[in-house]
Amino acid sequence: MSGSAPAIPAARPVIGEAEIEAAVRVLRSGRVVQGPEVAAFEAEFGEELVGGLHCVAVNSGTSALQLSLMALGIGRGDEVVVPSFSFAASANAVRLVGAEPVFADIDPVTYCLDPNAAAAMIGPRTVAVMPVHLYGHPAAMDRIVKLAARHDLAIVEDACQAHGAQLHGRPVGGFGRAAAFSFYPTKNMHALEGGMITTADAELARTLRLLRNQGMEQRYANEIVGANMRMTDVAAAIGRVQLGRLPEWTERRRVNAKTLDALLEGVRTPQVVEGARHVYHQYTVGVPDGRRDALAARLQERGIGCAVYYPTPIHRLRPYDDPARPPLPQTDRACEAVLSLPVHPGVGEGELRRIAEAVNEVMAKPEATV
Repeated sequence: MSGSAPAIPAARPVIGEAEIEAAVRVLRSGRVVQGPEVAAFEAEFGEELVGGLHCVAVNSGTSALQLSLMALGIGRGDEVVVPSFSFAASANAVRLVGAEPVFADIDPVTYCLDPNAAAAMIGPRTVAVMPVHLYGHPAAMDRIVKLAARHDLAIVEDACQAHGAQLHGRPVGGFGRAAAFSFYPTKNMHALEGGMITTADAELARTLRLLRNQGMEQRYANEIVGANMRMTDVAAAIGRVQLGRLPEWTERRRVNAKTLDALLEGVRTPQVVEGARHVYHQYTVGVPDGRRDALAARLQERGIGCAVYYPTPIHRLRPYDDPARPPLPQTDRACEAVLSLPVHPGVGEGELRRIAEAVNEVMAKPEATV
């Protein structure tokens, strides 16, 4: 790192006194698993973010995806259309229930699932589609909902990066049969670890509650085969604190993104489609001419955190690699060009200018000298 300026981390999870006090309060209460804090968190999350939908808290975003698929009866012999440009959990959840992910290409503007590409991958065994609201930008749910209705497919939204995102005033998490949110520490809000499933279907919500708790609502009265994917009350108490600050943090991310939009040169800044509310889980630029890795290295040398989400598409990872799969050109291009810059609420205006100055200086140099 050059000079004496402090490093700017790519992410900065908040664990403040309020979160610590909430955790201690629960620990002292003795009610630490699937208790009143979980119930309160579910109710508050539903009211604040998804228009009063049923909410079911679980132990991770991956569990939220997996249980959603299980509750819908998706399993062996079924196929689910998913984007390959995502974290592996999107496809892992499909495999974990015995179904097969079928990978579709992305929209090069939003990096989210391309509805036309998804339509081309629908076959006789397709039962669902899993759009990912990547980086905090909503997928094209208006078109995906029509596509799913036309082919009688369930929609399971992967909203793990999109707390509070909207499309045409409608919050993500409310378009499909179910949706999954994540509370991993680097997300826009966290609970140390955890996830939330949202659904408008009361019966589906009850099935999800059974599945997360060994298939039982009453102790030792197991109704179905379930798992142990419960959320702790410690996590829920922390999540409640974070939920209360999410609007403030989201606005800070959006202001930071607007500042970077105005300052950056030589890269493609994030595009927001008409009617979308982007919550900037990541501020992801496109770096032209194969210069992404060189830019990332120069930024790291200057103490500016940055990261590539994702360098390898899921369909090229070892568990899913199949030479016979159709090509996904937009996915491959994105994997070679994307770079996420710090946008979290802890980044101040001076740091944003420092980030932009570094990016602009590097990108202004002839390619051979970068």
